[in-house]
This record gives sequence, C-alpha cells and structure tokens, in this order.
Amino acid sequence: MSQRKTLTAGVALLAAATLALTGCSSDSTSSTATSTGTETPAATSDALVVGTLLPVTGTLAFLGPPEVAGVGLAVEDINEAGGVLGKDVSIVAADSGDSTDMNVSTQGATELISKKANVVIGAASSSVSLNVVDQITEAGIMMISPANTSTTLSGYSPLYSRTAPPDTVQGAALGSAVLDAGHTKVGILVQNEDYGTGLRDNVQKAIEAGGGEVVYGATGGGQEFPPGESNFASYVSELLAAKPDTIVIVAFEETVAIIQALLSAGWDASNVFLCDGNTADYSENFDAGTLEGALGTIPGAQAPEDFQKRLSDWHETNEGAALKDFSYGPESYDATILAALAAVRGGATDGQTIADNLRAVSGSEEGSVEVTTYADGVAALAEGKEIAYKGVAGIGPINEQMDPSSAYIGVYKFDADNKPVFDHAVEGKI
Repeated sequence: MSQRKTLTAGVALLAAATLALTGCSSDSTSSTATSTGTETPAATSDALVVGTLLPVTGTLAFLGPPEVAGVGLAVEDINEAGGVLGKDVSIVAADSGDSTDMNVSTQGATELISKKANVVIGAASSSVSLNVVDQITEAGIMMISPANTSTTLSGYSPLYSRTAPPDTVQGAALGSAVLDAGHTKVGILVQNEDYGTGLRDNVQKAIEAGGGEVVYGATGGGQEFPPGESNFASYVSELLAAKPDTIVIVAFEETVAIIQALLSAGWDASNVFLCDGNTADYSENFDAGTLEGALGTIPGAQAPEDFQKRLSDWHETNEGAALKDFSYGPESYDATILAALAAVRGGATDGQTIADNLRAVSGSEEGSVEVTTYADGVAALAEGKEIAYKGVAGIGPINEQMDPSSAYIGVYKFDADNKPVFDHAVEGKI
C-alpha cells in the first residue's frame, strides 16, 4: 500500500518501514520529582497496590482480557524482580462497564478507593474515564489508562496519564488510510459520546486536509447515534443516500448491528474502515469473507510474538482461557511497569509520588539510560541514573500534558475469516 505523509492537528505520520523505535530527544523541562541517588524509604514504604478498572461487562468487554493480562503479567514480572521497594505488588480489580451505564464505573472506582489502590490502570473507554477521573484523583490515586484516546483528557490532571496516544494520532492515521485507498467521499457512522465524536473530528480533519470530503456524519451535522443503539436501518438509509464511496465506523459492540444493516442495504462490507473500538474478531458474527479486505486501526505497534504468548499463557493460567485478541495488552503492561518504576524512583508508593516521577522514568530527563525491563530499570535507578523505560507498546516519553509524546498506530486488514491481521504501522508524533 502506498504511504502518504500527513500533517494535521500537530501530528506528523510517517510510514514505518520497520517497527524498530528511533531515539527520542530529551524533554528540556525537568520533572518535579525527587532526584535519584538519594536514600529511599524502602523499609517503611507501604506495598504498592495496583487497581484495575477495566471492562469485564458491556460493549467493550472484548478489550478486557488482554488488558487484565497486561497488568497481571507486569505485576508477576515486578514481583519476580523483587517487588517495589522490597515488597510484593498486589492487584485489586473492579469492572468499568461502558458508557451506557456509568453507575458501573462509579461503583468500581468507589471499590478501588476503599481497597486502598495507589494507582488505577484504566479505564478503557474515554467517556468512562471522564466519569471517574475526578473521583479517583481527588482521592490521591494515580490513574493511568492503557486505552483512552480522547483529547479532552490531555493535561486533565497531574494524577492522570495514559499509554495510548490521543485521537489526533489515530485520527490522522485512519484518515490517511482512507485517502491512501483512493476514497474521496466518506460517510462516517459515529456514536455520540466523547470517544466517538473526538475520533471522528480528527479523522475528518485528516480527510479534508488530503482533499477528501465527509458527506455524512460530519462534525456539527447531528447525525451521530446514541451509545447502545441497536437499530441502524434509518441511519444506514440516510448514509447511503449521501452516496459515499467508503464508510468509516466509529463504534463499539454496536458495529455488529451496523454491518448487518449495511449488508441488508446491499453495501459491500469489505469497503469499511474500523477503529480501535471495533477492530476485532468477527469470525462468529458473519459469513466467511464478509469483511475480507476491510481495514482497521489500533494504537500501538504489533506486540512481539513472544510477548503475545506470555500474555496469553498468563490469561489461560489465571483466567482459564487463552487470549483471542491482544489490543491494549502491551499498553496495560507498560502502564503498570511505569507506575512501579515511578514509585521506586520516588521512594514511596502513594499516588502523588507515582505522578511526580512518571514522566522521568518514561525518559523525559536528559541523559536517561534506556531500559526495557523493570529489573533493569530498578538496577539503573539504584546506581543513581535517570532512565527511559522503552516498553512493548513503543510510546515515547510522557510529555507535559501527561500524554505519550509519540506512538505507533497499527493498521490491520481483515482476512477471509473476518479476523483482523496486522498489516503495517505508522508512527505519530505530537
């Protein structure tokens, strides 16, 4: 597939000939964290408690298993390396649900606060995170999402960060993929909540910057559907009346009903573009070949096969089933490792200490030594060195907005079994 260089909303997308990470320049702004090389209160620090607020139920439940496995495997690796400040890390878990019932995430956050979590990994949905971020951070708990992409969350709180890039990056990648396929009249079916409209806005910017037009579902058009919608006949009818030459679907579990409605209307379902909320295995939903050739995007480079195996083995051992999908598993793993390293650097496990040191261990300090494992990071910190943890998700150092300064977006092509298969990656820099 030919590659287009797109510069839109401050994001430069470059086709990745390989998935090797290039060196990132250091951030000139020093962290407010305590410096390394000082004696840390390892003997008196409380053990680190990692809370998970991830989708066990709801329209994003398919993302739950790899995210749960990412956190679980990270904690296993941390404890095998001696724990944090000499004590084993523990996990407390709660369900985040989805944006159709915010009571689930509110109750989950309350549960994690009561169980004294120091850091919460989650939520997967940006809208869900916006529902609970104040509740969690006002309790002094650090919150790191492995999957949030809403630009509303950039710089939201010093106690909020993420290991997935904001929608400016995925939007530019998805819009570029649409243009590279030769499409110029695009219809967008988008759910009416922060994640959906935010990603739609950035996809539209990229398409219009490249000379294309959004003929349905554009910003301000009032054509969005509510989360949890199940009847798409009228939406599809209105969409096809606009005569698009391709369709972008920004949704979660509603995607199955959307594609069924498109098929009923005679649309070729291979001519759709999906995103991280719905690039999933549809082998049990549609006849073989239905989606063959369709493209989808998911933030994050393709995780190495050995890491995927470790994730799947952990989930099978601890949750009773091998993984079918790996989306945001690497980001969940890296979020947990970064939190643990931040606690080690700061010499304490409370949320504020983790927040104060997170940017530094991600590589924001000048002269940082690159490390790729928790054990190596702890060893370097013990020697008084600054570190740059380069994890499996491939993100750059955390910036002042508490976002990754760069990240990869994976582009996936659906095969004859209606399963997404990694095709290539593009790198986005904020």
